[in-house]
Amino acid sequence: MDNLHILITNDDGIHADGIQYLSQVLAEDNSNYRLSIIAPDRERSAVGHAITMHKPLRVEHITFMHNPALSGWSVNGTPSDCVKLAVEAILDHKPDLVISGINRGSNLGTDVLYSGTVSAAVEGLIMGIPSVALSLTAAGKSENYIYAARFIGKLIPVLINSSIEPSTLINVNVPADTGSIKGVRVTSLGSRRYCNTFEKRVDPRGMYYYWMAGELVDDDPEDDDSDTKAIREKYISVTPIHFQLTNRQVMPELNRLIDSIS
Repeated sequence: MDNLHILITNDDGIHADGIQYLSQVLAEDNSNYRLSIIAPDRERSAVGHAITMHKPLRVEHITFMHNPALSGWSVNGTPSDCVKLAVEAILDHKPDLVISGINRGSNLGTDVLYSGTVSAAVEGLIMGIPSVALSLTAAGKSENYIYAARFIGKLIPVLINSSIEPSTLINVNVPADTGSIKGVRVTSLGSRRYCNTFEKRVDPRGMYYYWMAGELVDDDPEDDDSDTKAIREKYISVTPIHFQLTNRQVMPELNRLIDSIS
């Protein structure tokens, strides 16, 4: 655990409370950690796994407001850009662990497919680095972020010394009301469905545009081990995720169908 090199990133931007408190707590609670903090220069929520290909990426050195002794780099790109750029261009050594967060708002169920927070952690996995995504289920006070950061501080040595495959991402969601948390559950991804409403508007030049709003309409209340149910019942949710999307169960049937038309 000595000199464990941790890359910290997020999708809320480098000035967001979550990443600032996370970095501060890890720096204060374990002086053996080497922290590299590289995050977007502004909010990049719900960008998924987008990467920047058609414009230059610019990097700026930043000093943290909560702890002037901490500094990092802001990038005018996506969360995935930040991880790729960190590992391939900025850092002198490959990190031992990627932590993405603390996100302001949950990343539960099918949210992970849209989440910049989770995508940054997935990029870490793609590059062969164990990765954790960390979210607070709603915007919180400083003590809520500090609670979530300290939970991750306790989880880090357990994960690093475990036999969990390095291709597995650990997705952690902490209830925003940290004072009422009952415990921790290992969970599966639930299923969240949104009703997206597009409001049609007219700009000052008379051109139409649309503004999207989303409302949660379903979060699989019947799934006993789901992350959504754990959060509803005031437990921290810890979900193992991997990016192997192949559905091997249907391969034999698909082979049979292909043979029938060959």
